[in-house]
Amino acid sequence: MPEALPLKSEREKTNAFSRLTTRVFKKPAIQEIVREPTAGGIVFRLTNDQKDIEILLIQDSKGRWTIPKGHIEPGETAKQTAIREIGEESGLFHIQVLMWLGKIQFQYRRIDKLVLMTTQIYLVRALDDAEIPTKEQWMKGIKWFKFNDAIDAIEYEDIEKLMLLAKNKIRQGL
Repeated sequence: MPEALPLKSEREKTNAFSRLTTRVFKKPAIQEIVREPTAGGIVFRLTNDQKDIEILLIQDSKGRWTIPKGHIEPGETAKQTAIREIGEESGLFHIQVLMWLGKIQFQYRRIDKLVLMTTQIYLVRALDDAEIPTKEQWMKGIKWFKFNDAIDAIEYEDIEKLMLLAKNKIRQGL
């Protein structure tokens, strides 16, 4: 008998538990697929000595560090959304969008809907060091991170990859 197969008694216990949890915790069937286009930015500034890059991250209501981003409103371009969302979520308005870095896609379930999220991400420079980031009420935090600390803090691997691309672009002088 191969080691990987459970004993019959274990299978019966697992099947009974599975039947019970399926009845108790069954999710409703997916009724609709929803596409949600969003946009945001990797906001950076250089340190005073110009030797290091700092990245602005926000901490969402679940405690995850990410970048400012949000839904694209009707009639708005992705770039306009990134600018608006950065202003709304960080209080930074003296910014410059330097370039489009890429897009990330992910999906999640919202009760009986499958949500397909596509986020356009831009490289954005903070122009005024005196402008202090302020978080929205729903956020747990907002903070400038040294680049390597931002990489460690970011919760999403796809955004992390774009942050590394952003660092290369900044170092190359764009």
